[in-house]
Amino acid sequence: MRNIVRLRTASTLLLTLVFLPIAVRAQSQTPGDGIGIGPIIGPAQPEVTRHQTTIPSIHVDVHLVNVFVNVTDARGAPVPGLAKDNFTLSEDGHPETIALFDREANMPLSIVLAIDTSGTVRKDMSIEEHAAREFVHSLLRPVDQLDLMEFSSEVREVVSFTNNLHQIDNGLDRLRGGPATALYDTIYLASQSLASRPGRKVLVLISDGDDTVKGVNYSKALEQALRSEVLVYSIIDVPIAADAGRDTGGEHALITLSQETGGKHYYAESTSLEKAFQQVSDDLRTQYLLAYYPSRHSTSPDFRTISVSLTPPNTTYNLRHRTGYYPTATAKATTKD
Repeated sequence: MRNIVRLRTASTLLLTLVFLPIAVRAQSQTPGDGIGIGPIIGPAQPEVTRHQTTIPSIHVDVHLVNVFVNVTDARGAPVPGLAKDNFTLSEDGHPETIALFDREANMPLSIVLAIDTSGTVRKDMSIEEHAAREFVHSLLRPVDQLDLMEFSSEVREVVSFTNNLHQIDNGLDRLRGGPATALYDTIYLASQSLASRPGRKVLVLISDGDDTVKGVNYSKALEQALRSEVLVYSIIDVPIAADAGRDTGGEHALITLSQETGGKHYYAESTSLEKAFQQVSDDLRTQYLLAYYPSRHSTSPDFRTISVSLTPPNTTYNLRHRTGYYPTATAKATTKD
């Protein structure tokens, strides 16, 4: 019996000697040493700060330039049926690629009809009103809109942009007139109102070309029309062709304005106003649209010239379009000295 007790005591002592160092080591370990049950957690690592690299975005605003072109033959009749490949186009002498082409320019029309109601043309007012009414009824489509203005000593908007024929007719009945003529103010303000309009932007002027109000000068009126991409059609009301009192300088200014913007001028006596309006309508219905993205990306605000020609060349055809454009839409008003 005593031998058995001694044996058990010796076994217990042996087991104690074997496992005691292990237990001591286990208690002395930190959780990060991987001893024990559970996930092994490695030693703490220094915090790494990640800096995200921001790539700056590059924004290039490339403006689509619309060029409306009228092609007529030697008799002045429109030339239909031309294709995109029949035209070549350049900006400041550099060839450009035509990105968009359309026949007869089906784009909507935004029109300002501005009627001179000053004393020099007052006697033709009833005829002008009737001719203007016929023009509006024959030209306007549901997608088109017209703004009616009158100008004499000041510029007055009679009817804002609408395609409601009844409103326009009522506006034509409310023209009142005045003694002076603010012609260039009218061109400037009408062009500004058209600048943000969609589609083709057209100013139709009825006047004798006289400007007697000290306001915006001719050069700024022309500049604003070009900046706003407005086609100016001038119907020059000349009651007596050989009248010594005619303002031929004013007439020439309207002719130049129409040529520079790609529009057209018409001389009209009181008996031929309806015919002049019909010619404007026909001209707007027979345009070609050429549009391009300028290949040279310049931040210069200077005027850029546009040239259009036919391929193959045809000397019997006449091309009419605006002479160029400004990259920005607003001109600073400058009054006459």
